[in-house]
Amino acid sequence: MAGRTIALLTDFGIEDIYVGVMKGVMLSIHADCHFVDITHQIQPQSVRDAAFDLLNAYQYFPQETIFLVVVDPGVGSHRRPIAVQHNDYSFVAPDNGVLSYVIGESGNINAVQLDNAQYHLPKTSNTFHGRDIFAPAAAHLAKGLPLDELGTKCNDLVKLPEPVLAIDATHTHITGEVLRIDHFGNIITSIGKLDWQDDNQLRFAPRFGRQQAETIVLASDQMTVQVNQQHIAGVCRTYSDISSGELVVLIGSNGHLEVAINQGNAAANLKVAVGDRVDVQIGS
Repeated sequence: MAGRTIALLTDFGIEDIYVGVMKGVMLSIHADCHFVDITHQIQPQSVRDAAFDLLNAYQYFPQETIFLVVVDPGVGSHRRPIAVQHNDYSFVAPDNGVLSYVIGESGNINAVQLDNAQYHLPKTSNTFHGRDIFAPAAAHLAKGLPLDELGTKCNDLVKLPEPVLAIDATHTHITGEVLRIDHFGNIITSIGKLDWQDDNQLRFAPRFGRQQAETIVLASDQMTVQVNQQHIAGVCRTYSDISSGELVVLIGSNGHLEVAINQGNAAANLKVAVGDRVDVQIGS
């Protein structure tokens, strides 16, 4: 399988040798690997950040891409190393919930524990399974090895608790949480997915929570967002709808409600942290 893509997502940063060493291992097994670095700047040990970023990234890659996801605070413990296949994508990762959100969307999966030592490096450390177990597995998949050859079938994969997302029965109040704060200080909430239907209407198909099968339509100019005691009225389409330095609520590129400051840092300004409650009131 010449030219198959391996996309990497880790919390390793870019100052140390870890990412480069994993790529060296994979090239030693399959010299025709093509690498894409999704990010190596996940907050250290933040499995949920990695799960959310992977959810928002994987669908934009070509079919048959292999995702190598190493955010692994339990390395060396009894947590399982796994490989998972769903649709036309493969994922190699620790079984710590980092695949939760992708698996939640995918339905049918084929999962194996990476317990076939034939496809590990000859000497396996207790602290760098990314190099010794995960990278070889990804490279062998890229080379054409069937996933089932990597180890024993498994199920009941670890799932993260779902992000907070609740809608009241009258569809006039939505409760969510701050799920992510990006590099710009934009406050990304669990309230998604939202799509513009016209200049004033948003289609809301909940991505999390009990209402996942429910789709409702919201009037953007009737929505008031509250985060850390700050109330912001209305949802805008773009940053240019407000002046520099002003607070704005908009729908981010991944379909989630975001609070931002045009050319500023909303999270720092509002003293908001991941996990803080977000409320949306619809109507008066």
